[in-house]
Amino acid sequence: MSSLSSFSDGTRAVHAGLPAPEVGEPFLPGPVFAAPYHLDPVTGPGSNGYARTEHPTREALESAIGALEGGPTLVFSSGQAAITALLLAVLRSGDTVAIPSDGYFTVRAFADGFLRDLGVRSVAVPTAGPYPDFAGVRLVLLETPANPGLDVCDIRALSEAAHAAGALVAVDNTTATPLGQNPLTLGADLVVASGTKALTGHSDVLLGYVSATDPALLARVETWRKQTGAVPGAFDAWLAHRSIATLDLRLARQTANAAAVAELLLSRDDVTGVRWPGLPSDPSYPIASAQMRRIPGVVSFDLGSAERVGRFLSAAKLVFAATSFGGVHTTADRRAQWGDDTPAGFVRFSCGIEDTADLIADITAALAS
Repeated sequence: MSSLSSFSDGTRAVHAGLPAPEVGEPFLPGPVFAAPYHLDPVTGPGSNGYARTEHPTREALESAIGALEGGPTLVFSSGQAAITALLLAVLRSGDTVAIPSDGYFTVRAFADGFLRDLGVRSVAVPTAGPYPDFAGVRLVLLETPANPGLDVCDIRALSEAAHAAGALVAVDNTTATPLGQNPLTLGADLVVASGTKALTGHSDVLLGYVSATDPALLARVETWRKQTGAVPGAFDAWLAHRSIATLDLRLARQTANAAAVAELLLSRDDVTGVRWPGLPSDPSYPIASAQMRRIPGVVSFDLGSAERVGRFLSAAKLVFAATSFGGVHTTADRRAQWGDDTPAGFVRFSCGIEDTADLIADITAALAS
């Protein structure tokens, strides 16, 4: 990882996790499809023994993500697998965890259900504050920008407050990606993310990961993964690694599109609640502009009703109705349909990499119709 640290984001994304050049070999070796491997008849396993515990394709991907996040990394079969592994590896009965009240709703459901049943108390905290005293809290989980409302919190300040109270800090970096911000350098102990979204960006892989600078902390998460088996398949790991090379290019277009979409939506009186942390008028702008290297391509807004959202999406030619976000195709997701506690007309809008002028024209026409 250190060999790439002096290069810029685009260069690091292209070269992250690649093996040393070898004549006659590809830049990125293909996936290794194996569960068991040949063992030494006397001494047993060498570098690989069984794919649930070690796998060369998976380890290459972990090296790539670790180079971008700034710490050793473990990949999982999904983002939800990664965050539940982190929570269950760190928390014990009697512990208290602070979770974002406006973060990913499945994490809140997990805390209110399984964690509660295990004797873990959860405290819901808004991403933008106010923040409680973290005394007695074992883990503070942040999600910034929050999904789907896009509030932003000061990672460094909250990490200092949590550490002073004796708590660990984990940051969900899904929306920002490691090219948007690096929580480990801002004081966080752990980073967790869904690689399904913008990191891989082609809407064809389920992936999650956990990064940490403390080897003992990451080892606990790795033990959990080994014993539960929540690992991605070889081809998914290879697809993800291949996709990371274009991350910087994809994010650049998505951010440019989001800036244009947000400005368009702000100019209309038939759209309310427009949020994008890159807008100078956005409540999150002061922190986001100081903390983040790049604002993500996700915009949120409200069309007032489920019926209006349906008409808008039916009229749009370039905007697909789909959940998830961060892909190369522009998508829109009415979050209330999944049980998220958002208004009926609330839309999470994920900008793809279409030409900006085409996307703006299509949105304008769909809203007009």
